Amino acid sequence: MDKSLDQHIPSSKAKEIFQFIRRTDEISKLDLLQYSGLTVSTLTRVLEELTALGLIAECGFGASTGGRRPILYRVVPDYGYAFGLDISRTSSRLVMLDMAGNKLDTCEWEMTALMTPEYLLAEVTKQIKHWTGKHKLSPDKVLGLGIGAVGPLDRFEGVILQPSFFPSPGWENVSIVNDLERQLNMPIMLDNGANTAIRAEAWANRARDVRHMLYVHVGIGLRSAMMSEGKLIYGAVDMEGSLGQMIIQADGIPPRTGNGNYGCLESYATVYAIEREANALIRMGRRSLLEQIAGASSDISYAHIMEALRRRDPLATEIVTQAATYFGIGLANLLNVLHPEKVVLGGPLMNANDLFFYTATQTAIRKTYHYPQYQVMFSKGSYGDEALAIGAAFMILDKITA
Repeated sequence: MDKSLDQHIPSSKAKEIFQFIRRTDEISKLDLLQYSGLTVSTLTRVLEELTALGLIAECGFGASTGGRRPILYRVVPDYGYAFGLDISRTSSRLVMLDMAGNKLDTCEWEMTALMTPEYLLAEVTKQIKHWTGKHKLSPDKVLGLGIGAVGPLDRFEGVILQPSFFPSPGWENVSIVNDLERQLNMPIMLDNGANTAIRAEAWANRARDVRHMLYVHVGIGLRSAMMSEGKLIYGAVDMEGSLGQMIIQADGIPPRTGNGNYGCLESYATVYAIEREANALIRMGRRSLLEQIAGASSDISYAHIMEALRRRDPLATEIVTQAATYFGIGLANLLNVLHPEKVVLGGPLMNANDLFFYTATQTAIRKTYHYPQYQVMFSKGSYGDEALAIGAAFMILDKITA
């Protein structure tokens, strides 16, 4: 689309009403009057404006409360479409949403040693062009592409700065927004993946009154985001991986990188930590199905450990339980400071097996101050592994009412 995202709806009142309608499957004019506080004539004018723009449509009548049945309104799904890209260290994912937030397509790439920025962006560009043809999208229907990436990054300049532990080289100082704008000729937005994931989960919880939400992604590293009163909390710099440097044992395991902390959480409760522990214990002579699964000459990988866990191997169970317990301690530290009402836990370690999730949450509950007066809801979320990409697409859709 030629116009910038925040110019699709000219007036602030219309943006406010459209946001009310977006957050429901359908809503009556009477409910909109109550929520908005507008006069009947002003609301009627705003609804006519949004209808003329093609953003909303009448969709029938609600139940009568004594007089005429009220007209219902809904978002027009095919007003426009947004793409969302999750760039993570194990896999990257692209999704396509319509204006109502329905997922229409998805594609995933494994992040191998060959997956450089140039290669991935070429694949993303090719896939988006394929989808625009497949779904017969005219250029004016394409709203833009949101990106949720591993930090640190500069979301204002659109640059991925110096992320750690990508399997391929070249991920330092990637001007990803400029590169993709040049290739796709559409609005591009960048944020860290934890922030896009919490956007998606906030959308999934939009019918509930959740004022303070915490999201933590547990995988190669630890990534976190916080939302309060519907607003993302940003620090002075973007360092979504800072949670991993929380010290939980002052004289503990040396850091994985030269600038890390001794005894930090990521040394105990990540994919890397679990792999390191499994290999160390096997070298010390512990017996396990892991030897059979990995083979004599192979290092034990995360995939091997998850397979052994699925087969109820005692050593794999011990390793994952220990990592989850450490993570639960770190999570309790966050809860004791931030006091969120809901915590969404995502990422490979949370989604691969229930043991990590339940061990971590039970540990956190036991170590939370003021329990049971303060109780938090834990969830694996509504979108699973797709949360980061779906939230990236919502970043584009949300901009329309910004």
